[in-house]
Amino acid sequence: MTAKEKLRELVNRMSEREAAAALVRLPHPSGVGDDQVSELLDVAPLDDEPVTPEEEEAAAEAREAYRRGEFVMAENIALR
Repeated sequence: MTAKEKLRELVNRMSEREAAAALVRLPHPSGVGDDQVSELLDVAPLDDEPVTPEEEEAAAEAREAYRRGEFVMAENIALR
């Protein structure tokens, strides 16, 4: 059995959570998977917790502020 075949067999026996954890640790071919945050978000479980009334109100306020143009572009945020 080749290394790739062994790896496929292991992956097929993993849960989605185990596969996501393994994926983060594996090196990627050049140019593929350079953005680890995006990769983590792609494999992260969906947030299925109910939204509280306070959270919904805060989100509505944020959407209204955005519509009024009250926002800062990410590239204009200085990292400290």
